[in-house]
Amino acid sequence: MNEFETGPDRSPGREEPLVKELCLPLWQAKGWLKLVGVLSIVHGILLAITLVGLLVCWLPIWMGVLLLKAAGAVEVAQISGDKLQLIEAQNRLKTYFTICGVLVLISLVALTVFFVMGLAGGGGLLGYLSALR
Repeated sequence: MNEFETGPDRSPGREEPLVKELCLPLWQAKGWLKLVGVLSIVHGILLAITLVGLLVCWLPIWMGVLLLKAAGAVEVAQISGDKLQLIEAQNRLKTYFTICGVLVLISLVALTVFFVMGLAGGGGLLGYLSALR
């Protein structure tokens, strides 16, 4: 038997208050989860208007849906004390933050590449201008 399952010292009735207590911080932030989720979906829809945005518009929409579903699962977990709903909300948040982390890493790599290209271009321009004198 797993330590997280019902055991002799953990009956199903005693699990509900613990779940409610554990999901309280997320439940208190559910309004923010919903707001950021809706704004992310709107951002994805606005990206879809542009030609390049059509390639990446699915990402903010997916992230917004993850946040909205996490907020809904937290709400159910807080009301009912359902452990599986709390785990579902945490899994959705884990996926959201994993995507955010990957996007930040990609952005840092792209920033570094563009910075190096800018320095190289600026150096080439300076060399060209000094050769004209």
